[in-house]
Amino acid sequence: MKNNYRVTIGLEVHLNLKTGTKLFCGCRNDPSGEPNTHVCPVCTGQPGTLPVMSREALSKALTAASALGASVRPVSVFERKQYFYPDLPRNYQISQYKQPLAEGGTVEVSGRKIRINRVHMEEDAGKLIHEKNGSLVDLNRSGTPLVEIVTEPDIHSPSEAAEYLRTLRQIMRYCGVSDCDMEKGSLRCDANISLSAPGSELGVKTEVKNMNSFRSVEKALEYEVSRQARVLGSGGKVTQETRLWDDDNQVTKQMRSKEEAHDYRYFPDPDLPPLNVVSAEEERARASLPELPQPRKRRFMNEFGLSEYDASGLTQEKERADYFEEALEVSGPENAKKLANWILVELTGKVNSEGTGFTEHKVSPPLLGELVGIIEKGTISGKMGKDIFEKVWDTGRSPLEIVESEGSRQITSEDEITPLCREIINENPGLVKKYLNGKETVVGAMIGEVMRKTGGRANPGLVKETLVRLIREK
Repeated sequence: MKNNYRVTIGLEVHLNLKTGTKLFCGCRNDPSGEPNTHVCPVCTGQPGTLPVMSREALSKALTAASALGASVRPVSVFERKQYFYPDLPRNYQISQYKQPLAEGGTVEVSGRKIRINRVHMEEDAGKLIHEKNGSLVDLNRSGTPLVEIVTEPDIHSPSEAAEYLRTLRQIMRYCGVSDCDMEKGSLRCDANISLSAPGSELGVKTEVKNMNSFRSVEKALEYEVSRQARVLGSGGKVTQETRLWDDDNQVTKQMRSKEEAHDYRYFPDPDLPPLNVVSAEEERARASLPELPQPRKRRFMNEFGLSEYDASGLTQEKERADYFEEALEVSGPENAKKLANWILVELTGKVNSEGTGFTEHKVSPPLLGELVGIIEKGTISGKMGKDIFEKVWDTGRSPLEIVESEGSRQITSEDEITPLCREIINENPGLVKKYLNGKETVVGAMIGEVMRKTGGRANPGLVKETLVRLIREK
């Protein structure tokens, strides 16, 4: 609700499919590189050319639909969406309209299900590069395979819209459908938003484009909510239009009046026969799905006793969740909580500071599992573990091998620690007196002295226990 108006949002998300070739030709699916180098007569719309659909693109699209729980139609149809734009070589886009690839499905956001209206395939347009003296066209992106995922008007706040997008990206990345990089344009979002009085029909919607981050989606929708509330509050009427988000000035600006479907003059593409998806293809797509983020998070909590915070952090990326489970085979499930802390704090912090990929380093899952295991067994202390971790990061050597070669095992023998503690007590009569007079915190200074004498190898818990016992005996 905003000033007694109900906010209603629907999102249209375009995902670039992670395929080797474009949707209807054999050109490399890679928008980067020198402009207009990944092109051919088909994707540049030359007369007399015929599109041939990529089976790999269909497989990725079916995976996306299956991950959302959408129902795949046995027959879907490619249509021509007619409009003119300088980066659209044919002057129409091959898309799906009346008979999309799949319908239905949901995405769970904060315990609430956002319904999916449709999932359909289409090709991307090229890219315009605007310069001071004119505009240039790069058609490397023309013909890139896309899936468009359209929600029902089930979202009711800008923050919920941003959370939906993050969840959708997580699911699609888990499935390997797309890298979903908004900065590179492989995930793009258009938002339809309207305000209405509670209990009344939906208000007139505006479409917001040009949002290239989750933050900009949220900010653009927040601005549009406030703008529409001002218009309605002053007795005006919201106009159905398309608006652009100006990130520099944090405002939406009018682009054009909103098109309707009939403006595009859709009709079935005569060069592409209806797409018949047999049940075996749909079953293969469903069977290929990995364990998805939400079920995996719940399993981590139930099976390993992890908190929701830790389970969410581990399952945020598939690579991180896979890493945890592989490392756990070495550390043992009884150390799941400690292992989670190491992955989420030490390893993730190191990966971020070094700028490596999560698996592009020398600390393999078995090595981190081994490190956590020897810490929990008391072979080394947690502080020593951090030093060993740095050496494993640099060398890829076994933590236990490093401990043995450097003689850095933790001292856990009371027979070794007792003489050292007596020595420190005899050297610090003032601290002993303060302790006996009730200032028990001074024992920390004596623990520090023992640790210094042992090069940090003494078990600090045992040192404290021994010092207190000896002082009280004295």
